[in-house]
Amino acid sequence: MIGMEYERQLRDGQALIERALQSCFAGREPMANIYDAMEYSLMAGGKRIRPLLTLEVCRMCGGDVAQALPFACAVEMIHTYSLIHDDLPCMDDDDLRRGKPTNHKIYGEATAVLAGDALLTAAFETALEQSSGVPSDRVVAAAACLAHAAGARGMVGGQSLDMAAEGRAVTRRDVEDLQKLKTGALLSAAAEMGCVIAGGGTDDRAAVRRYAQKLGLAFQVRDDMLDVEGDERTLGKPIGSDQANEKTTFVTLLGMDGCRELVDTLTDAAVAALEPFGGRADFLCWLARALAGRES
Repeated sequence: MIGMEYERQLRDGQALIERALQSCFAGREPMANIYDAMEYSLMAGGKRIRPLLTLEVCRMCGGDVAQALPFACAVEMIHTYSLIHDDLPCMDDDDLRRGKPTNHKIYGEATAVLAGDALLTAAFETALEQSSGVPSDRVVAAAACLAHAAGARGMVGGQSLDMAAEGRAVTRRDVEDLQKLKTGALLSAAAEMGCVIAGGGTDDRAAVRRYAQKLGLAFQVRDDMLDVEGDERTLGKPIGSDQANEKTTFVTLLGMDGCRELVDTLTDAAVAALEPFGGRADFLCWLARALAGRES
């Protein structure tokens, strides 16, 4: 019964996020097809894990989920922009994303680049313009957290390291470092923003950050596994792309059994990080376990 309740909580959170994202560009003035391209990728589905973390950490820390919603939308916009750019021919050159043609396959490369750029900007517009009721110092702190995670010291830096690693041998430490930035930074910021909006203190933020960092690394290890053993229809994108791009992954370094052990270890560490929150962290602990066994 508890698992069913958490699954319902997950679906309710995803539905709330979908409605909020859908409304972000409502009533816009037509401008060529840039908004169509932005919405095409933003509303293409997905698990919405990052915005869920923002909302659920805010709830766990005693905050108002409604106040965290603009920041949840913002982090999903940044994640979507990164996927649009990641799929471009100059990067991973992918044709499918979430079971649909990638953005540049529909709108062309130039519009896809601009759609990504516009989503990055819209993220901060959304967070800053729709944050009424949130104390200004929390708004600034949350926006700064997101900006740091999205830039060269975070996600973009990780993407750069990932591209530089193609076709050459790298160590496990190298792979961990780049993935902590490429995948982990935005996941960590998503969670930490929820704590900030709720007014969490330094210790709370540190615990949430540890949770998200371990969760993010486990998420990436599982991603690497699915690129080898996953089902293309379930994943909504081609499998085997890492090997095709000559990328060293956790599977390359540890094998499938080693990856399974690492996912379990990291997930246990993520759950342990939330012990200071007691029962308020039950859903986030369940989510970490669920993501460890995901098939998509």
